[in-house]
Amino acid sequence: MEIFGSTFDDSVFSETKDKVSVKLLPYKAKLCESQWFCESAAIDTEDSLEKQKVFKFRGDLASRQRNYKEALEAYNSCLEWVPDSNLTIRRDVLDGIARCYSNLGQEERALEVADLLSKEASNTCHLTSLLLLKVSIHQRSGALGPKVASLEQLCCLLPFYPWHWYNLGQTCLRQLQTNGSLGSCRLRSPGDEADGSRTEEGQGEEEEERAWLEACMSFIRTRLLLRMLRQQQSSFVLQRTKSALCRSDEALLQLNPTEEMLQTLTALLSEDLVPEKMREDGQDGESLASISMQSFHERWWDKVLGSQ
Repeated sequence: MEIFGSTFDDSVFSETKDKVSVKLLPYKAKLCESQWFCESAAIDTEDSLEKQKVFKFRGDLASRQRNYKEALEAYNSCLEWVPDSNLTIRRDVLDGIARCYSNLGQEERALEVADLLSKEASNTCHLTSLLLLKVSIHQRSGALGPKVASLEQLCCLLPFYPWHWYNLGQTCLRQLQTNGSLGSCRLRSPGDEADGSRTEEGQGEEEEERAWLEACMSFIRTRLLLRMLRQQQSSFVLQRTKSALCRSDEALLQLNPTEEMLQTLTALLSEDLVPEKMREDGQDGESLASISMQSFHERWWDKVLGSQ
């Protein structure tokens, strides 16, 4: 066939061959009864993946119902069926086991499980989850010092997240209230001790001063970060921010820093709060090998104490 001087193969215009239709089998969704995994027959299977799910669901349900002994048994049974290669489920189950031990008052065993998780942490998400777990364990046991240390690491890992700073400030404030030293602490100059000796009483005063200064720093940093976020928020999120700002202001009134120190700390703690820098420092999900995280002392204390 010739059209406008061009030749086409007639087969182009021939009818296509009838397609062979394939009959699809109807899809039948699996219907499960509520809490089907609690039935004794649920584990009567040779499928290891199915056993994992059953025990994991049982553990999650028992934990939610605050039946931590039963949850612990279910999580341990689940762990037996989780292959070492399935790190995601393994981490999730170990986290549940640690929280069960913590809620049962067995802090040491909870921290032992947390140490297992730390060996398997490979990115910032893993480390964040691990530190939050440790904060929870120390919170329940009332160990304020270790809780502060974990929160300091969180503030270094996620320096622009205001709620870790707020929690750190509240914990330091609690330390001062527990010791009955709130309102009496002030930062001394390095030459205040004439002989340079550090008695046990002097060490206690130094720790109280550190907690006082750290509380001031934390609430100031919280205010700075929340004020930046407030411009982009609305509804209940904005209300939560306003409430936290009010509580931070009230805490600073209790701590009663001098106006000069307040201005100095505000200037130092806002130096890195530049939108471009904040975007560049996003570390969510990065490999731990690819980040260099300064300690809280290196990143904050050196700067603050150097200004005194």
